[in-house]
Amino acid sequence: MFSRRSFLNVTTATLASVLLPLAAHSQEATPVSGGKLVWGVETDPATLNPQLNGQDKTKLLLRNVYESLLARTKEGGYVSWLATGYKISDDGKTYTFTLRDGVTFSDGEKLDAAAVVTNFTKLKDAAYSGSNSAGPVSRVAEANAVDAHTVVLTLSEVYAPFLDFAASLEILSPKAFASSQLKSGGPEIAGTGPFILERYVKGQDIHFVKNAAYNWPPKTAAHQGPAYLDEITYRFLPESSVRTGALTSGQVDVIEGISGNDAGLFKDNPDYSYQKALNTGTPYSLFLNVTYGPTQDIKVRKALVAAIDVDAVLKSVYRGERTRAWGITSPIDTQFYDKSIEGAYGSDPKLANQLLDEAGWTARDADGFRTKDGKRLTIEVVQAQATVRDQRDVLLQALQAQARQNAGIDLTISYVDAGTYTDRRKTGVFGSIANSNTPTDAIDIEYHYLPLDKGGSINYSRASAPELLSWLKAASATLDAKERFALYAKLQRFAIVDQAYALPLYEPEDQVAAASYVKGIGFRPFKQLPESAYDIWRSE
Repeated sequence: MFSRRSFLNVTTATLASVLLPLAAHSQEATPVSGGKLVWGVETDPATLNPQLNGQDKTKLLLRNVYESLLARTKEGGYVSWLATGYKISDDGKTYTFTLRDGVTFSDGEKLDAAAVVTNFTKLKDAAYSGSNSAGPVSRVAEANAVDAHTVVLTLSEVYAPFLDFAASLEILSPKAFASSQLKSGGPEIAGTGPFILERYVKGQDIHFVKNAAYNWPPKTAAHQGPAYLDEITYRFLPESSVRTGALTSGQVDVIEGISGNDAGLFKDNPDYSYQKALNTGTPYSLFLNVTYGPTQDIKVRKALVAAIDVDAVLKSVYRGERTRAWGITSPIDTQFYDKSIEGAYGSDPKLANQLLDEAGWTARDADGFRTKDGKRLTIEVVQAQATVRDQRDVLLQALQAQARQNAGIDLTISYVDAGTYTDRRKTGVFGSIANSNTPTDAIDIEYHYLPLDKGGSINYSRASAPELLSWLKAASATLDAKERFALYAKLQRFAIVDQAYALPLYEPEDQVAAASYVKGIGFRPFKQLPESAYDIWRSE
């Protein structure tokens, strides 16, 4: 937990504890500057603007260019980055950040208080940020630059997750907001990071070059000064088998997104390194629409949950290489995850069929699917094509087979483009949407369970029970961690066990395999997404 009264001070002892794991990892040999790296990645970005990006996989790329005010420690604390310190007023409504001196954006602009204020102010504008404007930034009543190095953000109300949000917001150059590339992202959208975006070819690759002027890494970094690598190219290879083949054949140096079948090729193999880490945030889940189609009926929702043997499906698809999910947030978010939900529900085909009988879905058609009043029991799962990754297409097919075999439910799967996905979300014409996300400090829970018009930007169940808003408002209005935990625990059991708004499937994770000569690869402390290429070097 952070101190509410004092500026952030990183003592020598604290800094040593932060750097120890990274230092131990990178001391296999003396780091070497120079060289190029090619990294095979799974996901082509929908946007290169980090403030508008909704793809967790894209964060690996954007982390190279865009930085935030503070960094997180492994334990969840905050250390300096673009800001050297912060303080919070006694009433919990005023946040003051002191900025680092000498930081510049890659377009030559200086990082100062006015630039930071511009970022928060622009994000509040729905014309720029869309639904993000109704999120945490909506609590900012005033954003002021007291002097060149001091930013004061005043909230309209106490909002406990605000430090997490404000500290992690990627800061763009003020010039970016006047660029025609603002929403799509691109070379004109400058950041302060250790690399500069030079080229992006959709569907092919994205190329970054070293920022030679860079000298302001976070306290969690393993070295100071510019990055070791001169250049890094990420190639978009959506098929896991293709990525694996590219690494084993030497076409790329690193890959991410390794299937359960292929993990064994790299584990304990001296020619490669293999690392993985669970993500924070909401697990990959089927969110069941309570306002449209058969899933309006709680008995149908509970029947679908009971019809699926999640453990068996994960074992079949991922060969034991993924972690079963149970709740509304990741188990590594120990501050807010209530383990008592584990085992509180699960596969029970007998119960599934009983519930469907009670709901009136008693007849069967020629294909064995349940019907009522001559209409088939069909639940359409909408999956955005942009976030099909980690063999999720195979996973959904396995769920489809179980729903049919165990309960006679027709679980159809629709893969849609960005425009169709946006339209479906807006109109609510879908049975289920499959989704996960990685924000911490329960911001992920708010996005999924606040009402649609009150910050629930990805409330795919479209749930609006008054209990949800009551618990979430109370949790965000207190700085008492125990009280927040109790409120989220109530919400979790209500949403998953009592109302079956969602069926959690697995905890997303990142896997990274690299040739043995690639050193310094790691994951972000606390949030556990792959870290930027700043500390990576080649031993050749």
